[in-house]
Amino acid sequence: MPKQTARLAADAEGIARAARILAQGGLVALPTETVYGLGADARNDRAVARIFAAKDRPRFNPLIVHVDNIETAQSLVDWPHAADILGRAFWPGPLTLVLPLNTSARLAPLVTAGLPSLAVRIPAHPVAQALLREFGGPVAAPSANPSGRISPTTAEHVAAGLSGRIEAILDGGPCGVGVESTIVGLTGAPALLRPGGLPAEAIERALGQPLARTGPTGPLTAPGQMASHYAPAAPLRLDARTRRKGELLLGFGAVDCDLNLSPSGDLTEAAANLFAHLHALDARAAPIAVSPIPETGLGRAINDRLRRAAAPRP
Repeated sequence: MPKQTARLAADAEGIARAARILAQGGLVALPTETVYGLGADARNDRAVARIFAAKDRPRFNPLIVHVDNIETAQSLVDWPHAADILGRAFWPGPLTLVLPLNTSARLAPLVTAGLPSLAVRIPAHPVAQALLREFGGPVAAPSANPSGRISPTTAEHVAAGLSGRIEAILDGGPCGVGVESTIVGLTGAPALLRPGGLPAEAIERALGQPLARTGPTGPLTAPGQMASHYAPAAPLRLDARTRRKGELLLGFGAVDCDLNLSPSGDLTEAAANLFAHLHALDARAAPIAVSPIPETGLGRAINDRLRRAAAPRP
């Protein structure tokens, strides 16, 4: 395990060094448009196992594989017509598709946690794109934080949680979307497995049909489905109209609060600020209350993360 984590600039030299680290079986935190991911060569059993060790991640929780083009994605999975529609409409971007695994893909078994399906996406962040092209292979990359804790949207967040556990952080600045990708299952009828940075309404318009919704119980079929996830150390109370004594209030809209996700009530701004604001309030070591968030568009992804963050801890 590394004793020191290098901080790499997102220039040609830093990207080349990050690609070499991946090729040697190392771990590199990389920026995406959603959150920072903790990357490893998805074909290297030992490297993928190190992701789970660095994060203290349960081995039954599968990973998302990141690639730089649709052709590479198609080589890893079975590719139905619905995947073609969504991939060409929304990639690169904050959408992950769960598809039947191609048995010739030669990925590390831990990537899929033993499932017959694979979660795959093409990130839109230019630094992630450059690294994937330089590396030239699939990169498994869950969020770059200790398992179950608040997701990282800056290099500083990554360093606070994983410094000394990974080889390098490729610093591409703050993440623009701020919540993880939307996950759609295509192993059967199209299903929303996790709301995220792409609104479900846009996906349904592209497909011309509604997405099936999965419940919070049952076996994991994709990343990001743990009941307790994205959690600060402090207790979290949702749908708070006012703060109670001793609480910090994370607001939305025109409210008196300690930090505001979006004073104007803009859900895109709120999603981009969610994890950074949770990190900032959690550092103040007091219970956190959160204003109500509309359950529409990106609000579904924000509320999903908040409900998991407020769930009882295992």
